[in-house]
Amino acid sequence: MKLSVITGTGAFIPSIKKENSKFNDNFFLNADGTSFDNSNPVIIEKFKSITGIEERRYAKPEYKASDLGFFAAKKAIEDANINPEELDYIIFAHNFGDVKKDAIQSDILPSLATRVKHLLQIENPNCVAYDILFGCPGWIEGVIQAQAFIKAGIAKKCLVIGGETLSRVIDMNDRDSMIYSDGAGACIVEAADKNDSGILSHASQTFTKEEAYYLFFGNSNDKSKDNDVRYIKMHGRKIYEFALTNVPKAMQTALDKSGVAIDDVKKIFIHQANEKMDEAIIKRFYRLYKKPIPEGVMPMSIHKLGNSSVATVPTLLDLVLKGNIENQEVKKGDVIILASVGAGMNINAIVYKY
Repeated sequence: MKLSVITGTGAFIPSIKKENSKFNDNFFLNADGTSFDNSNPVIIEKFKSITGIEERRYAKPEYKASDLGFFAAKKAIEDANINPEELDYIIFAHNFGDVKKDAIQSDILPSLATRVKHLLQIENPNCVAYDILFGCPGWIEGVIQAQAFIKAGIAKKCLVIGGETLSRVIDMNDRDSMIYSDGAGACIVEAADKNDSGILSHASQTFTKEEAYYLFFGNSNDKSKDNDVRYIKMHGRKIYEFALTNVPKAMQTALDKSGVAIDDVKKIFIHQANEKMDEAIIKRFYRLYKKPIPEGVMPMSIHKLGNSSVATVPTLLDLVLKGNIENQEVKKGDVIILASVGAGMNINAIVYKY
């Protein structure tokens, strides 16, 4: 059986840098609208100690999520050295569509994938473009869908994009607003003629009975603001506990299905949500196999790039593959795991051999 291979990657990291210190003048409030006892410098320092985030990137006012996705897609196409007219599918993972700077409404008509196809000037009508809404794990799920199309024999080349401008949907009166950032990552997934590399296995899950609204759209913490304007909100503690319990199990399921031994996993590219949470997930994962955590197994980009949702995993992968993260590399024959958790609540993981 043919495997699905990632033949090219690309990322777009916005140029506007916002350091933690730039939140010193924010008027942070609790969810009920009351003030915090601590000063902003104390709140910000505690935030950094938990999340690891020192700064994040925001898109220029003239760029929307589809633009960021287009920039990343062009790089992935160039990296794979393919003709974009040969693409069978363009899959764009996002959560909020195109949100203009200072707008209060999202725009997803036409789809962001359609907009990218238009920007790429692809004439081929058999190149199908559609969006996927799967929370932060959306890009990984898009790769899983691309693999399914390839295995079914209805596609040979797919472009999978993850892009978001979370800076346009954050409540600046909510300290959680410091987590989020903008960015885009993309890859080309192709049918492989050889079986020595590619996607070995995957696992996906959706939990909704209690977990559906752990991430949601809600009002500002400033109760004087317009109730009809909504912002990204989350129940952070519940998400943390959910992720620690369930993400390692999904990773274990994918790894066990692949037949690869835990000792042969060289890198784990996990959604850049929260440094302490990611470290705890990896610790729990290796504990399932009664193994110590190998040094350097988990590359991180959250310190400088923040949490850009669907863009974190493809961006991190591209940075490592292009040699842009110190002391991190992926070599031919290495087995890696891609894993994510997010709104839904959704979880997924891919085991991949380079």
